[in-house]
Amino acid sequence: MEKRQENLLVFIWTVALVATAGSLYYSEVKGYVPCLYCWYQRILMYPIILIAGVALIQKNSRIAVTTAVFSGIGVLLSGYHYALQKVNLLQNHAGTCGEVPCTAQYVNYLGFITIPFMALTAFIFILIASILMLMHPKERN
Repeated sequence: MEKRQENLLVFIWTVALVATAGSLYYSEVKGYVPCLYCWYQRILMYPIILIAGVALIQKNSRIAVTTAVFSGIGVLLSGYHYALQKVNLLQNHAGTCGEVPCTAQYVNYLGFITIPFMALTAFIFILIASILMLMHPKERN
């Protein structure tokens, strides 16, 4: 595996680890109950740590397809969830999605950074890194 590929894989693993730690901090330490969409985002983010970790050990850059798929779906889901929180038209028609409404904003840093926004950012970083890995698949011997 090229050094660039390995660095991108380390980046993917680190972003997924920080995102997972953040989500666990908000739910387990701060006591914020995740809504249904938050759970779906966790379902997509948490395995990336394991997938990228195993790929690092195996020096397997082909895992980029898997991380791209997980993060691509995550971008769509967290983007929609963020829109539910911030777009008035969607807020009015959101309904409930479990015991906690998906429009709830436990945090709102700087007026726009919410938990789904943080997840969206992490998924975008992982998707970009995965695409960069896919753009240069050839390994040098």
